[in-house]
Amino acid sequence: MTTKKADYIWFNGEMVRWEDAKVHVMSHALHYGTSVFEGIRCYDSHKGPVVFRHREHMQRLHDSAKIYRFPVSQSIDELMEACRDVIRKNNLTSAYIR
Repeated sequence: MTTKKADYIWFNGEMVRWEDAKVHVMSHALHYGTSVFEGIRCYDSHKGPVVFRHREHMQRLHDSAKIYRFPVSQSIDELMEACRDVIRKNNLTSAYIR
């Protein structure tokens, strides 16, 4: 299986080119190793790309952020739409979303 680097990612609430996404060296995640994430599969189907258990993954991401007391400014629906936007913007039919 080959991995294709995405041309665009969703970063801090907006779509940016991969090479323009920068995290400060003193960010909490980098400095202390704290973060929350999900690994989500998107599969090709006869109806187009389908994200597996999309809402459940986004709910778990929200729940994990709450445990760490990380503020999340996007709703679950907004995060789901951001995933779909990334898939569309990169012309993907299948993907592993982080």
